[in-house]
Amino acid sequence: MTRAYDSIAEGYAALNETSLLNEYYNRPAIVELAGDVAGRRILDAGCGSGPILSDLRAGGADMTGIDASAGMLEQARLRLGAEADLMVADLADRLPFDDDTFDDVIASQALHYLQDWGPTLAEFRRVLKPGGRLIVSEEHPAATFLGDRLSGGTSEYFGVRARTEEWDLGGQSARLVFWDRPLHAMTDAFAAAGFRIAIISEPAPSAAARDRFPEEFVDRPSGRFLAFLLFVLESTKA
Repeated sequence: MTRAYDSIAEGYAALNETSLLNEYYNRPAIVELAGDVAGRRILDAGCGSGPILSDLRAGGADMTGIDASAGMLEQARLRLGAEADLMVADLADRLPFDDDTFDDVIASQALHYLQDWGPTLAEFRRVLKPGGRLIVSEEHPAATFLGDRLSGGTSEYFGVRARTEEWDLGGQSARLVFWDRPLHAMTDAFAAAGFRIAIISEPAPSAAARDRFPEEFVDRPSGRFLAFLLFVLESTKA
């Protein structure tokens, strides 16, 4: 997976800047859930090219970003500058931070690369201060299931299952593997790791999305569609 993202890093960073799902949906939704972050120490776990890190840093947060792809971190440095606190780290491994380091951890579209969430969630809880928040954005399990069925697939909603996609970006190709899971498997993993759910959000796109992508809203009077599911989780660590 790391090599795959290294190969498409430039193209993926460019896509993030313009796409409905990233620029006008996921990114503003996470920033809104994070709220006032001034003075907070925040880890962006799986920061990619750094758009969310950039937004939260602009809000006054003290930001650290990690990603398994050195290529993606190169794109992040182009955005954030050489002084940005960025490092290569794999979410499947022990995180290179002391206990109780961060007020918040952001995991945006990162956990779905892992078959087993348990060890990574335990690491997030370890590096969070008591009462710290974990803000997670993942593909909506109903959306992935319905998407598979509409495309002729036969997967069941229940259980953890692998999904493979071929991406072509910036003249480069990559084969990516995602691990889909039902809602109850997500919430069970959060509880087992010592997190309490404070918020579950099925966000609407930003107001600017209608102007940028009017064709996507012709048959959506609510202005909403199934894409991502977001959580604000509180550590129960005393």
